Amino acid sequence: MDIVGRRNWYFLLSLAIILPGIISMLFFGFRLGIDFAGGDQFNIAFKQPTSAAAVQKEMDTFNVEATVQQAGPNNVLITTKPLGINEETAVRDDLNKKFGGTVASSAFVGPTIAKELVLGAGALIAIASILIVAYLSFRFNYKFAVCAILALLHDVFVLTGVYSILGKIFNLQLGEINTLFVTAALTVIGFSVHDTIVIFDRIRENLRQASRLTFEQNVNLSIIQSLARSINTSMTVVFVLVALFLISPQNIKGFTLALLIGIVSGTYSSIFNASPLLVVWRRLDPR
Repeated sequence: MDIVGRRNWYFLLSLAIILPGIISMLFFGFRLGIDFAGGDQFNIAFKQPTSAAAVQKEMDTFNVEATVQQAGPNNVLITTKPLGINEETAVRDDLNKKFGGTVASSAFVGPTIAKELVLGAGALIAIASILIVAYLSFRFNYKFAVCAILALLHDVFVLTGVYSILGKIFNLQLGEINTLFVTAALTVIGFSVHDTIVIFDRIRENLRQASRLTFEQNVNLSIIQSLARSINTSMTVVFVLVALFLISPQNIKGFTLALLIGIVSGTYSSIFNASPLLVVWRRLDPR
């Protein structure tokens, strides 16, 4: 199996997947969730234990975009896009009638707070990337670090591009960018780098053995030796995520889908992008 020899085909496939997403991000942007766009937040107290899932199901009947989180046995936190007076009154009355719920407190999440969340999320991803470069440069060398970051960027662009298309072009709530999406993105970054390091470590071990193989052949051999492990590990996670996606409530599906896309993309980029990029760099700079 000559993976490295066919690297240009894999690079083209990556480009074909990423390009539509980049175009969507440039021209349409993202569908921001309440966490980033701002909205109303209500702490609802109930007379008896009530699940967030039951309240979420009831909110969906109003065709109101909302996320519901459990805040205690008898409390839930509801966050919605800004509601009109009539909408808010209807929601309050319905929750009181169905569950005996009353508003314990309410607040407005303004654009300023939302902007701070966006900046904070961007800073987290930037810091994580810098730490990864520093670690890989120390563990291997800067060429390995740069190739790992390029593979990581591939995964980030795939993930954000798909969500831009889902949220803005198809107008699906599933494609919202919120704090759960950021959590998923950071998890994907960690997984992608972990998978890449496994293959890089195999490359280093094979190079140390000073075999008669060329650098390109060593890289290809290392990928093949790590292939089964990488795919098997990823598939076990994918099966769990698919099951979780099918049974999870609407407000969790976006998070699960982001993890699913990221894991598949991370496995692909670790095998077909990161290591072949090392070969390309070695050809351009044999030192």
